[in-house]
Parts: sequence; structure tokens; C-alpha cells
Amino acid sequence: MNNRSLKRPVLIIAALSSFMAPFMGSAVNLALPEIGEEFGADAIGLNWIVSSYILASAILLLPAGRMADRVGRKAVFTAGILIFTLSTVAILFSNSLSYLLFMRVVQGAGSALLFSTSLAIVTAVFPPGERGAAMGINVTAVYAGLSAGPFIGGYLTAAFGWRSLFLFLIPFGVLCMLLIAGYLKREEWSGGEKGRFDWPGSMLYGVSLFLLMYGFSRLQETTGLIMTGSGVVIFLLFLLYEKGISNPVLNISVITGNRVFAYSCLAAFIHYSATSATGFFISLYLRYIKETGPEKAGLILMAMPVAMMILSPFSGRLSDRHDPGIIASWGMAITAAGIIAMLFLTEDTTVSVVTAILLVMGTGFAFFSSPNTNAIMSSAESRHLGLASAVTGTARMTGQMVSMGISMLLFALIIGREAITPDNHADLMGAMRVGFSIFALLCIGGLFASRARNRGHRHRKAR
Repeated sequence: MNNRSLKRPVLIIAALSSFMAPFMGSAVNLALPEIGEEFGADAIGLNWIVSSYILASAILLLPAGRMADRVGRKAVFTAGILIFTLSTVAILFSNSLSYLLFMRVVQGAGSALLFSTSLAIVTAVFPPGERGAAMGINVTAVYAGLSAGPFIGGYLTAAFGWRSLFLFLIPFGVLCMLLIAGYLKREEWSGGEKGRFDWPGSMLYGVSLFLLMYGFSRLQETTGLIMTGSGVVIFLLFLLYEKGISNPVLNISVITGNRVFAYSCLAAFIHYSATSATGFFISLYLRYIKETGPEKAGLILMAMPVAMMILSPFSGRLSDRHDPGIIASWGMAITAAGIIAMLFLTEDTTVSVVTAILLVMGTGFAFFSSPNTNAIMSSAESRHLGLASAVTGTARMTGQMVSMGISMLLFALIIGREAITPDNHADLMGAMRVGFSIFALLCIGGLFASRARNRGHRHRKAR
């Protein structure tokens, strides 16, 4: 097949895979009370049901992207679909919180293989001028998953229990594998990277990220401070090691030598750090504070991803014609406005106000994500597309982990290791307000990174 005939099947496969993980994330958020009740999980345990998946994805994204540049992006992508689908099946048999958390780690590993390669494949197949629109469709699939998660997940949880969320996704994984076997069996995309794979660097990177993220979630304890400090030291050693070898897992010069790439990735990291835990907080707010059932809560939570899904294709096409950095910066500003509005949520806030705030957040996300991704991928050389895709995913996943780490730290400091009950609802609201204050400041700071990418540079068409 030539690139022209590959466009449709590649876009469908990428969209299917892009739907699965966001659906799972938003649906699981809504089902946390039911999962917590079955396994006796406290507030911090509920957080780890989400965070274990994100942490595994963040650790493996960068090594997976580099491996894809060597052995082939389709091969790594296919392995990701297989691991994600099999782990989803395994979660159906969960009989303890520890087993569920372990399988969520495996599921996160599969997700890392998917997201480290899907953008690279789309970028390789679609030429400049069509790339932004293709990414807009891909991002729309992500937001379709986020939209369907609360809506379908709420009804499935109420009618059949939380395991039905995972059962729902299995056919999507099977369909994706069938499409790969049927349409892409002779295709492969590789950056032609040669030499030995950087296993020592990958290990240093993984250990440093684990210590940083896990330690950050326990900063209120001495152990957490030691782990975080150790993570910083090991990460610095990782950077020094990477500078001294010929085939590093992280080619630092790709980042430092490309202003648009570097600042776009920084903007993505800040944006996700400022926004990812907002869905977690709002889910708990609706379920515990407003005492909303899973079905109704799901309908309310749909507002943000529906706005993303509707507006992302438009923002993607817009970024093909105009400076994507400017568009993404406007998206960041709108997101900041939505987070600031969340600071004023109370026990008496009406559902219509919550929905309106979520619509504002969704609009900001839509105008940030597609243009920012287009800016990142279009600024990278073709031989580094796997690395660029992986760094993009790593910025997203580490941002999500930082966001969840902030929420976990606030829960530990304000609520403690207790189940959420009416007796500590005031503490839950207090943790939310502190969290939204931190996230608003992060988002405002992210505006400077988003604007800095084009300082001294004129916008030019993607290569």
C-alpha cells in the first residue's frame, strides 16, 4: 500500500486505540466508590487505582518510543494493543485491591506502547497540510472516549457492576488487532535507528521517575522526602549518562536544539499537571458531596469531553492554517478560567453551574491539545518521530501523574487514610479547593511556556 491508501485504515486504528484508554480512565473515576466499597479502599487507595496506571505509562513511554524507532512502530503498537487487551480481560477476575493495582500497572504498560507509536504512525502517513486535521480526528477519538466513559460507564456500573467497564472495552482491542492483521500486515514504519538499545539509560529513567512520582505522593512522610530526593539525583545521573553515549534513550539534543519542540512539550506537561486531577475531584464531588448516582454523574461529566470532541477537529484544522502556538495559548487561557471558576464550587452549587464550568474547561482543552500536538510533531525530524511521539506522551502522562500526586498529597494531609464518609465531606471540599488553587496557578504559569515557543521565530509550515 502507498501512503494514500493507508490513510483511512491507519486513522481508524489510531482512533480506536485512542478511544480505549481515555474511556477507561473516565469510567474508572466514576466507579471508584463501588470499587472502594468492594475492596475496602481508603481515599489514598482510590487514588492509586488511577495513579498506578498513569505511573506505569509514564515510565515506559520514552523507552517504548525509542524501541519503536529501531524495531518498527507497527510492531510496538501491536504489542501494546495485545497487552492492553489481555490485562483488561485479567482485571475482570480481580479479587483484591493489590491484584487490581498490579493489573492496572500492566494495562498502563500496554497503553505506553500504544501512545508512544500512534502519533508517529499518523505523522508518517499524513503529509504537512493534512496532519493537523488528522490529529484533530485522533484527538476527537480521545475525547469521544472521555465522553463515553462517564455516560456508558455510569449506566454499566449501576446495572452490571464496575467490572462491566472493562468487559465493554475488550471488543475494541480485538477489532483493532483484526484491522492491523487485515490492512497493515505488510506495513512497517521505522526511523532506521541503529546500534545497541540503551538499556542502562532506560533503567535509570524508569527508577528515577518511579521514585519521583511515588515519593511525591508521600511527601508528608520522611520516606517520601527520601524517595523524591533520590529520584532527583538519579534523574540528574540519567541526563549525564545520556550525554555521554551514542544511542541514548533520550536524545537531549533533539529537545534542546528545537525551541518549538521543547516549549510545546513543557506547555503540555504543565497543562496536564494543572487539569488531570480536576476530573478526579469533580467525580468525587458529584458522587459524595452532591450524592449523585453514577448515571446522572456520568451525564454531567460528559460536558467537558463533548466540548473537546466537537471543537478538536476545528482547532486541528485551524492549526494547519495559523500558528498552532498562538491557538494553544488561547486554549491554555480558557482552561485557566475554567479552573478558577471551580474554586467557587460549594455544597449548594447547582448542577447547571457545574456543567457550564466543565464546558469552559472542555473548550480550553480542545483549543490547546490538537494545535499543541501539531506543533510538537511537525517540528520533529522524520527519523525522530517515535521519540517525539514518546516525549509528547511522556509530557502528558507525567503531567497527569503530578496532578494525581498533588491530589494524593492533599488527601493524605487533609483527610488521612480514611474512607470518604459524610463526617469528612468538609475535608474533601477543603482538599479540592487547595488543589484547584494550585492547578490555576500552574495553568497561568503554563501560558508563559506556551507563548515562549514562538519568541523570535516566525510561524512556518510543518515539514
